Amino acid sequence: MINRIKKINGDSMSEDKKKPLVILTGPTAVGKTELSIRLAKAINGEIISADSIQVYKHFDIGSAKVTKEEMDGVKHYLIDVLEPDEEFNIYVFKKMAMEAMEEIYSKGKIPIIAGGTGFYIQALLYDIEFSEEEGDKTYRHMLEEKAKNEGVEVIHDMLKAVDPESANEIHANNLKRVIRALEYYNETGMPISKHNKEQRQKESPYNFRYYVLNMDREKLYNRVNLRVDIMVDNGLIDEVTKLKEMGYGKELNSMQGIGYKEIRDYVDGVYDKYTAIETLKKNTRNFAKRQITWFKREKEVVWLNHEEFDNDKDKILNFILEDLRKNIM
Repeated sequence: MINRIKKINGDSMSEDKKKPLVILTGPTAVGKTELSIRLAKAINGEIISADSIQVYKHFDIGSAKVTKEEMDGVKHYLIDVLEPDEEFNIYVFKKMAMEAMEEIYSKGKIPIIAGGTGFYIQALLYDIEFSEEEGDKTYRHMLEEKAKNEGVEVIHDMLKAVDPESANEIHANNLKRVIRALEYYNETGMPISKHNKEQRQKESPYNFRYYVLNMDREKLYNRVNLRVDIMVDNGLIDEVTKLKEMGYGKELNSMQGIGYKEIRDYVDGVYDKYTAIETLKKNTRNFAKRQITWFKREKEVVWLNHEEFDNDKDKILNFILEDLRKNIM
């Protein structure tokens, strides 16, 4: 089947033809990394990470960052490119991802967007426009100060009051996204969840296939719990301790990522070790649930449920290859 996948070269993609784009996503711990690499090797592709934490250097264990060995020669973009205190948001992601796509196309290869940040994927897929500096800085600063003095839950409750749908999607710890949603409502009077729904109706400039890898909920949650245990065994606490020693404060967006905030609280003496680990497991399970909810609202998605393929990775890969051959190759 692999031989029947036509490779893309620079001469074959005319200006009036949409360029191909493959998206492989799904909830955390579902097995995206291995499948994306096998897929890239099969279709002459390269991988762009749609992950808000793997972009940072030194954030390896807690982000389940793909290793050089796991990459198996497949080039990855947006991995290990920023320092922990550098800004990374939807604007930066889209700019960097589009630059990576152009580089991949110039080689005659196919970009594969792999990762679990649905908002980033949506912005790239439908070419949603963002300005580098959005929002009322005075209002933003007020919310940041309020969060510092009263806690992030207070800000999250403010969002819940005006946009309960977004509040359900965005964790209270993701203060930057909570504030951005409040800013959008403050500026426009419209919930950002309504805006996102409208954006989903846009036509994509790409000839794309959007795959969501999923599995039985109980099995997924068991995988999440096991992965957290493995991360701790592999040195997650030491990794977070080192980041603290390097001077990176817990107020940084990078340090608010799941896996880092909980363990940082343990390192700082807020939690005991058991509580920190159990909190991390619970937050990761809740994150997986929110990811699935997001992807269910996306249009033109192909769901790949492990159980429907007898939990056979080869069957899943072969299905994708055949589907690509029929639809975009």
